[in-house]
Amino acid sequence: MADANSTMTPDFEVKFLLNNSQVLDSGSFKPNDILRAAFNLPEKPITMNVQFLDTPAKEIYNAGWSPRIRKIEGESGYELTFKKRYPIIDHQADGAIDAGDLLTALNLAKGDGFDATETKYDAQVEWGFEKQTLSISRKKKVKKDSVGKKEIGLPDEKESRKLLIEEVPGKFDDWSFEKWGRSLLSQAVIYGPVLAERYEGTWEGVEVDIEVWPLRSTDTETGIENIVEVSFKSDNGNEAGNKHTALGQFLKESGWLVPGDSLKTQLIMDRYGPQEVGCSGKVVRNYADTA
Repeated sequence: MADANSTMTPDFEVKFLLNNSQVLDSGSFKPNDILRAAFNLPEKPITMNVQFLDTPAKEIYNAGWSPRIRKIEGESGYELTFKKRYPIIDHQADGAIDAGDLLTALNLAKGDGFDATETKYDAQVEWGFEKQTLSISRKKKVKKDSVGKKEIGLPDEKESRKLLIEEVPGKFDDWSFEKWGRSLLSQAVIYGPVLAERYEGTWEGVEVDIEVWPLRSTDTETGIENIVEVSFKSDNGNEAGNKHTALGQFLKESGWLVPGDSLKTQLIMDRYGPQEVGCSGKVVRNYADTA
């Protein structure tokens, strides 16, 4: 029987960033033949359309939460996710996950009501090149007659607010005070959308995903920066650690590794939402720059 005095048991997702100039075709921005061969990638990806909601001042994100709406090709309806983040402080500064550091984060989550009796939220350690984060997520599927498996569009701002408020979970809603969540969602704007692609492959017998996220950028001639990420999941922390080391070394030897952490959500929150757009059509200033 689950004990409220015990912490949640997380699974693990290991993520590495790849150098887009080395792994994507320069014309199509699809995985090149060398990457496809290394990870046994299919020709056709799964398309995902993703957007986050928050107030213009990003009050939800700054409280450690991220409400997300996602439409996945091949699935009916929308997937809603309410995710809470807890940083894992790496006191050894070695990129590895120390049991004590993880337990500290799990205990923080337990103090917020995310304990071993929790059945509606899932705990996961997101393990990047150096940074680790404990995420506690609640996912909900919303079926819509007009949103079939082939559709990939996302709802507009008004409908997005309505969907999230109707499905708002209690822990998120009453986070800082009663109805905190829905009061902020009622003022929320869209950060996104981003149309990404996922290729499901394998490496050394492990199921891996390669994702390509074309994010808005002011630092490229095209106005787009392609974020390329390889990831795998494991239920076992030791196994995840061993494969983290092996995959990281393989990527480094191949000349593909970006020695930094994947921060897609942060980049979307920084580059989308209320914007000032110059005459060229590029974003010249984000809301956060002027707030």
